[in-house]
Amino acid sequence: MMSEQLMKRRDVEELTGFSRTTIYRLMSEGTFPRPLKTSANSVRWRLSDLQSWMDTLSITSTPGVHQ
Repeated sequence: MMSEQLMKRRDVEELTGFSRTTIYRLMSEGTFPRPLKTSANSVRWRLSDLQSWMDTLSITSTPGVHQ
């Protein structure tokens, strides 16, 4: 079995470009992966959950650029 990479919140912020506030707001809206509770005072996100979530995002078009 392959080991799953777990991400700290700061790493998730860096990966997504979102602030802590935005991450927790999106989680409360049900639109962002929820973390695993790894201890009484610690949570971690599965990298695979974050990658799957990013795969569902739409690509926005840039005005004036046709694809």
